Amino acid sequence: MSDSYIQKLFAERIGGAEYGKSTAIYKFAKIKMAKAEARKKNPDIPLIDMGVGEPDEMAYPEVVETLQQEAARPENRGYADNGGMGFREAAAEYMKKVFGVKELDPETEIIHSIGSKTALSMLPAAFVNPDDYVIMTVPGYPVLGTHARYYGGRVHNVELSEENDFLPNLGSIPRNVLEKAKILVLNYPNNPTGASATHKFFEQAVRFAKENKLIIVQDAAYGALVFKGKPLSILSVPGARDVAVELHSLSKSYNMTGWRIGFVCGNPMIVKAYGDIKDNSDSGQFLAIQKAGVTALKKPAITEKICQKYSRRMDLLVQALRTAGFAATKPNGSFFLYTRAPHSATRDGKTTEFDSAEAFSQWLIGEQLISTVPWDEAGAYIRLSVTFEAMGEKEEKRISDEIAKRLAPYTFAFE
Repeated sequence: MSDSYIQKLFAERIGGAEYGKSTAIYKFAKIKMAKAEARKKNPDIPLIDMGVGEPDEMAYPEVVETLQQEAARPENRGYADNGGMGFREAAAEYMKKVFGVKELDPETEIIHSIGSKTALSMLPAAFVNPDDYVIMTVPGYPVLGTHARYYGGRVHNVELSEENDFLPNLGSIPRNVLEKAKILVLNYPNNPTGASATHKFFEQAVRFAKENKLIIVQDAAYGALVFKGKPLSILSVPGARDVAVELHSLSKSYNMTGWRIGFVCGNPMIVKAYGDIKDNSDSGQFLAIQKAGVTALKKPAITEKICQKYSRRMDLLVQALRTAGFAATKPNGSFFLYTRAPHSATRDGKTTEFDSAEAFSQWLIGEQLISTVPWDEAGAYIRLSVTFEAMGEKEEKRISDEIAKRLAPYTFAFE
């Protein structure tokens, strides 16, 4: 069948006339295919899915009950636009109570989002012209960079290395990039490394932004998921509100992934610009969901309980991996464990070599029915998530023991 004329109408940003013709298989599609094949070949062996990046439990009952009640109220049936004020006020109080960020103005410094992903996709529309740069970290979540390219912008990637505690070396960014850069994107606690920023680093980032006339977009989707110490917001740094906004999400911290509710807070000019783009892109999240979000934000103890579970699971997973020879280290936040992939695995004198993290990840799925996510952008690493399905502590321990058991027959080489 010959190409329809529609084939020639696709924008260059998504491939132009070649759109849809690529035979390349992307990472997550490969993982999905490998899992299906492994289950088919080994129907009696349960697959342990450590790649899922979303909570394994439902939202807490009181949050669900609020949604049920508010969905039945006629006053919530209409467009939410950039309201309602109740959610903004709850977000301001949440930032004060959990992060120590005081006096955020609900009117001008906070606005709700239909999840962080949506906010990241919209912000470039307010700032990026053709040939402008955005500065991203790799490995990382690419959405803002993808949309910057849609507008003709460019992306400069800064690698996150273990040697630098997975914090970007801002001094490595070339002068010619900085002269055309508009946005510095940060994400701490970080996906996929699990690394946390320090107050000192955020101070450095704010100074750097001011010196180079940048705005900072700090994606804090995992901001409240910390295992020790208090959660840290970039907005707690003096002067940060001059240049920065922070994106918060209820998806990870309140088990509300599919609800699509979060907020953008910080610099009022950036918040206003985001609101204007948003006003022309969506009609706001359902008010009943916003009101359920208010119930959640008023109960940070929910997040503390979720953190306790992830911390407990992280301890078990680190122990299992270390027993197998991995140099796994518990992060201070998120639900991700990021560890080096081995170069080879040897059992009974037979060695299997891996030329990438993806190769190792595919082997893990096919041979051991353990699913992880590979990252090869800045060294060969795999990401494991402690959001695997397990009902109770005994089941968590059983799964971690099973991981150790499946890896035990092998000697892994990392050098």
